[in-house]
Parts: sequence; C-alpha cells; structure tokens
Amino acid sequence: MFGFYDKYFTFFGIDIAYYGLIIAIGMGLGVFVACKNAKFRGLKTEDLIIVACYVLPLAIIGARIYYVIFSLDKYTSFWQVFEIWNGGMAIYGGVIGGAIGILLYCLIHKKNFFDVADIAVPSLILGQAIGRWGNFFNQEAYGFYVDNPSMQWFPFSVYIDRCVQDGCTCGGSGWHLATFFYESLWNIITFAILMYLLRKNKLKLRGSLMSLYLIIYGTGRAWIEGLRMDSLYIGSIRTSQLLSILLIIFGIGFIIFSYILHKKGKKKSLAELQPYYQANLATENDKKPKRTKRNKNNEQQVIIDMSGVNSPQNSEKNEDERNNSEEQTIDISNKNNESDIKDNDITENDNINTTNDGDKNKELSKESNPEVSEFRKNETLETIKDNEISNQAENKGKKNKK
Repeated sequence: MFGFYDKYFTFFGIDIAYYGLIIAIGMGLGVFVACKNAKFRGLKTEDLIIVACYVLPLAIIGARIYYVIFSLDKYTSFWQVFEIWNGGMAIYGGVIGGAIGILLYCLIHKKNFFDVADIAVPSLILGQAIGRWGNFFNQEAYGFYVDNPSMQWFPFSVYIDRCVQDGCTCGGSGWHLATFFYESLWNIITFAILMYLLRKNKLKLRGSLMSLYLIIYGTGRAWIEGLRMDSLYIGSIRTSQLLSILLIIFGIGFIIFSYILHKKGKKKSLAELQPYYQANLATENDKKPKRTKRNKNNEQQVIIDMSGVNSPQNSEKNEDERNNSEEQTIDISNKNNESDIKDNDITENDNINTTNDGDKNKELSKESNPEVSEFRKNETLETIKDNEISNQAENKGKKNKK
C-alpha cells in the first residue's frame, strides 16, 4: 500500500515522484498567496486564478525546453524529453514561460502587465524556494566536493551517493556543497522582503516590485551558480550566471527609467492609482448578491451587505417601527369592536320598533271595526301604552349593561 524510496513513494500502487509533488505544492501555495495579494494592485481573486491557468502550463513547458536546449547531449531519444519526473527543469526557463503567460493574459483581458507582475513575483519566489527541495530528492543542483570532515554536515553540505559530474574527485559519492539549500534560503528571505514591501505599500511605482525581484534573486543566483557542478553552459560561460547579470541590469534600468517618467508626469505613482484600484474592487463588490442571515439573539432576518457595511442602528430602528405598528393594530382592532357593538344596538332597536309598529297597526285595524265595543277599545289603548313603557325600560337596561 505504502512504500518510500529515493526518488518516489508508492501510494495504493501509484508511484509518485517527490520532485513533482514538491513542485505541485509550491505552485499551489504560490497561487494561494497571489490571490491574497491581488487587492494591492486592484485585481480580484478570479483574475489571479485565470492568470494561473495561463502561467503554470507555460512555466512548466518553458522550464523543460530551456533545460533540454542546453543539455541535448543527455538525451538519446525524443521521448526522454518528456520525462520531467526524473528532473531537468531550469527555473529561468520557467520564469520566461511564466512572463509570456502573463503577457498573453494582459493582452486578452486588457490588464496592466506590471500590476500582474508585481502580484506574481512574491508567489514565484515562494514556489522557487519550495521547489528547490525537489533537487534534494533527485540529488541534483549540488556544489563542489567537500573533503574537509568538519564541514560534512547538513545544511552546509549534502551527501550525494550518485555523483555523475565530470571531473569530480568524490569518487562517485561523497559530501558536496548544498547549493540547492543555499538558494532555497535566499529565496525565502527574498519572499519576506517582497511581501513586506507589497503589503505595507512601501514602493511608489508600478513594476518596482518586479524589478526588485530581478535584482535580489539575480544577485543570489549569480553567486550560488558559481558554486555548482551541474551548471548549464554556453561555451565556457555559465548560462544562469549570464542571465542573472542581465536581469539585474534590466531591473536597475527599469527602476531608473520609471522614476524619470514619473518626474516628467508621464507615469502615475501607486498612490495616484489607488482610486482606480479601489474602483475595480468596488465594482466587483456591487455585483455580489446580498445575503440574509438570521440573528441568534432576536431571531429576525438581517440584511448583510457584501461590501462590508454593517447597520445595527437600522436593525434597532426596524424593531421600534415594528412595535409601533403592533400598537396601532391593537388600537384599530379596539375601535372596530366598539363600532360593531354600536351597530348591533342599532339593529336590535330597529327590530323592536318594527315589532311595536306591527302591534300598533293590528290594534288600529281592530279599532276601525264598528262592532268592537267601547270597552275593548279602551283596553287596547292601555295595553299599547303599557307595551311602549316596558320596551323603553328594556332598551335603557340594555344600554346601561353595555
């Protein structure tokens, strides 16, 4: 199920190379850091994810092509060119491929190249620092043989048991300068410097962070490359040393040129670009839908604006308005009940009066008959009066009760 070997480990029957795994981890962390830094140049997380889709494939291809071009004598067949799990990727080729990827992204998506580059370089140097440990497992990128026993300790030196470098006096195995570790440590320090300058807004112009990467990394690489035994050459010149010197010159020249343009008013400072950056981020926040969230204290629906605006005062105001509305509802209900009672009284009085009128009509009809005796007429009149008196008394009693 599991097994650990020099260059790879087995996971459920699948051989996974340490070299490839470490590079993948470095890429993943690089993308994560870039997404966190995006806002400092007015970019969004989605922008950096799209950038990664351009940069990472081209960086891998560029790193491999660069190495193969300067090491053609190591390959006996065409298919060996694709065996990247065995090592053989040059970081400068990856930098060139990644730069091409950023340029394509900016041309297609209408972004500023130097904004994207400033966000990319801290992630790039972090990925380089992590990726160098892949050289440890592949036993490559090491330096001269260390024959002094007092210096044969890690991380100053590293033991190589398969040394294949021409002219080495180790006899095929022995302690060598751990140049991969030197570069990894240098890259971590560079990463810390770039992150500090970016997140504290210590730089004034676009592209300055990119230029500092070229200068700081190029300086360390030019020195460390001189200690290695497996360098790539153009004639008698170490390729990476030459390229490092050229990048240092370019970085210094770019900073000077940008400063001159700024003094002439032809290039805006980062402070002047902040409203533009904030507008880009605000536009994205406005597109985000508002979410409803239930408050645990009063169990009522509270609207939360995704732009970060919190309004507890509005919540208290809504509570007061709701209480006032409930009081008004109770008052209206009471008034309606009183109105219903009055309507019932009026209806009952109308029914009583209608009954009395009917009785009166009957009595009058009897009085119109000449055959009715005088005694009957008097008795009828007295009865009508008594009924009227009793009805009035009954109505007064009902009103007093209500």
